[in-house]
Amino acid sequence: MSEVSITPLVDGPLEVSGACRVNASDGTEIRSADKVYLCRCGASEKKPFCDGSHKKIGFVSNVEA
Repeated sequence: MSEVSITPLVDGPLEVSGACRVNASDGTEIRSADKVYLCRCGASEKKPFCDGSHKKIGFVSNVEA
């Protein structure tokens, strides 16, 4: 079984690394990849994925590098 890690990026999305699948609520696979970036600002037009909107809205997180 492969290891997956989730890293919150400073003022940005969640970086999911490792062999992972993202599924819709009905179980349909949306994407399978070794790395995906998930929105946590709520402004992305491509949810659940990040589209860079956090930069436009000035999203700030409490994550320390």
